[in-house]
Amino acid sequence: MYALSLQAKFTTIKIINMKKIINFGENVEGYNIPVLNEREVRAAAGILFLLLFMSLILIVFKENFILIKYGITMFLTDFIIRVFINPKYSQTLIIGRLIVGNQTPEYIGAKQKKFSWIIGLVLASTMFVLMVLLNSYSIISGIICLICLIFLFFESAFGICLGCKVYSLIFKEKAQYCPGVVCDVKSRQEIQKTSKTQLFILIKFIAYVFVTSFYFNSNFSRPPHYLFGEENTVK
Repeated sequence: MYALSLQAKFTTIKIINMKKIINFGENVEGYNIPVLNEREVRAAAGILFLLLFMSLILIVFKENFILIKYGITMFLTDFIIRVFINPKYSQTLIIGRLIVGNQTPEYIGAKQKKFSWIIGLVLASTMFVLMVLLNSYSIISGIICLICLIFLFFESAFGICLGCKVYSLIFKEKAQYCPGVVCDVKSRQEIQKTSKTQLFILIKFIAYVFVTSFYFNSNFSRPPHYLFGEENTVK
């Protein structure tokens, strides 16, 4: 009887410990739902973007697919841990935490982030099958790679979670604690407004780029010469 009681206690403790490990989001005082630190998420997205972008450069200019295969495997492993175990044990999020550890956290809702990462998991799984298991490349893998880069770039550069926007469209419910508080309907602050003068400057700059490329393209296309000699001209 005592042995059964003791076993039941150990089982209960084991279940409690497993719930602590397998979890999504963290409970923070002042927030009524599980949240994540957006600064860590953006840092992790930047790391993955850099890895995939370097892989793409190698493919385009060297026809070398080694790095992309390693990158896809790491990407898939990372997202499996995020979605099925716990984001706090994701290797890229741990690196992100170390990088931005001195910055004040910006909390975002975990629910919509999980949906976004499920999209990433599906894309990574498809890439893993096509490029790692089947050892192939095609327009399909190229498009998926481009989608991943766009998602990661928007996340790391602008703090815009495209997957979270898809979540709002599909589930028709208001997401809570979005990056930059964009979920809250409110008027922009004065510093966020774009004036007509600023828009005019932007249009003029775009025109300037086109005019420059038209008149100076032949000049810019010439290979540079070695500054300290004539023999080491860059070809």
